[in-house]
Amino acid sequence: MTDADLIVLGGKIATLDPAQPWAQALAIKDGRVLAVGTQADIHAAHHGSSTRIVNLAGRTAMPGLHDAHNHHQIAGKGDLMEIEFLPTATFDEIVELVRAYALELPEGAWVVGGSWGSTLIAEMNEPGAKERLDVAAGGRPVLLVDDSHHNKYANSRALELAGISASSPDPVDGTIVRYEGSSEPTGMLFETAGLIVEKVMNELNPMTPEMWVNTSERGMQILHSYGVTAFMDAGVSLELLAAFKQLDEQGRLKSWVISCMMANNMIFDADPIGDGLVWGGEPFRTEHHRPDFIKIFLDGIPPTHTACFLEPYLPTDAHGAHHHGDIAMPTEELADWLMRAAKAGLGAKIHCTGDGSVRHVLDAAQKVRDAGYATPLHIAHGQFISVEDIPRCASLNVVTEISPTLWFPGVIYEAIKLVIGPERAEKMQPNRSVLDAGGTVIGGSDWPVIPLPNPWLGIEGLITRADPDGVFPGTLWAEQALTLDEAVAVYTTASSKAMGLGDTTGSLEVGKSADFIVLDRNPWEVPVTDLADVTVLETWFAGEQVFVR
Repeated sequence: MTDADLIVLGGKIATLDPAQPWAQALAIKDGRVLAVGTQADIHAAHHGSSTRIVNLAGRTAMPGLHDAHNHHQIAGKGDLMEIEFLPTATFDEIVELVRAYALELPEGAWVVGGSWGSTLIAEMNEPGAKERLDVAAGGRPVLLVDDSHHNKYANSRALELAGISASSPDPVDGTIVRYEGSSEPTGMLFETAGLIVEKVMNELNPMTPEMWVNTSERGMQILHSYGVTAFMDAGVSLELLAAFKQLDEQGRLKSWVISCMMANNMIFDADPIGDGLVWGGEPFRTEHHRPDFIKIFLDGIPPTHTACFLEPYLPTDAHGAHHHGDIAMPTEELADWLMRAAKAGLGAKIHCTGDGSVRHVLDAAQKVRDAGYATPLHIAHGQFISVEDIPRCASLNVVTEISPTLWFPGVIYEAIKLVIGPERAEKMQPNRSVLDAGGTVIGGSDWPVIPLPNPWLGIEGLITRADPDGVFPGTLWAEQALTLDEAVAVYTTASSKAMGLGDTTGSLEVGKSADFIVLDRNPWEVPVTDLADVTVLETWFAGEQVFVR
């Protein structure tokens, strides 16, 4: 029998293999699972003179977790280079944090970071708010992103450097918010308007290739601390593709990474995008990096009335009584992108935060399926889907990616209630209905839209439909709750298959990558309200320990 490089024993191992759901031991060779079974059998057949033993000491191990939607490099950059605060922070608190942060910066340096809560939009648009940031920053330019990362807030100096004034026109797919009855900008920049300032900031403070590499690696290190060993970055640039290649060539890419190359762009400062980017991913493919998806932004977000809904928003003076939101491209153009991607062997992840944009995707997907293509299609966020369209997700094999899981109850849910009303807002994330119809649900964090990329927060929330942190009371559409096994699959086996990694990872089976995590408790033996407290003690990727607490 073959000697193993590593044998894991002494605890309970949840394999997530239906044929053998629990095991006592694993044998690992060359980063792959060599054998799964009893401690005695594994030791007898695969223990050699150079085999290393990892004793779980009674703890539970399971496959590494997946994050099907994040922006890890942006989060890594925020951790290393930016100011960070929670979306629950008040504007007063944000001003004081900016004041303290600016004191550590040289004169003229940018104050960059986030995330401010969508519920602060009205307060931050009031006269005097922008000037408070001017004073707090000591004349430095300030650019702060919101909890959705679709919108930004700039102070006077940042607007000046970007050339935004009362005479500036709104960009395509964006809004420079003005004071009521005036053309003067408030500092609030919706969607593409924020890119005007971000582009100038990046030109004045360019990222070097090594900075791209280091911030990407930092993002992956943070993901490891939460047990994530495979993820999709939902909006990569040419610079990030190059960083992945360099990291893997240097032996530093310790995750399975799926790239989503941007076909269009509403929130990132990236060039090129579209045809100049999405067909050029192949030279960056490495052992652990797969540039297999394109990314399409089809709408915005509900709090800014830019998500596309089948039913209109609540009436407002600015939008009237019949505003349904915006769509970035008609069904014919969307179908063309999806068809061209399918012909190139690429899947697609399409940002949809309203049920209207979801219907556009399904109509376009019908054309792709009718043409005989089975390439993967993901609805990103999947928070609102009409009852009539849920069966279509299953029949067209369009994956519902819920990202982030915890938009219920929370800051963003409260902001959505303000624009579509509580009755409609409550019908968010019909996960149970999607599964019952035969569809697929996978989990993503959309980190750093949410502060922590912790899948266990999502797993508990999927089951309880409540805020695991207990900050926001109540439950949201409790009938849509999942079971523990279903919720775990959302972050493991279901996600691995949907990302194209089903034959590589997601479960601990012979031949698959030895990606596993060691936990401080057995999730199958604790109350569901304790799942968010599950702590990852060790993370292993391809048989190598990449994190220890």
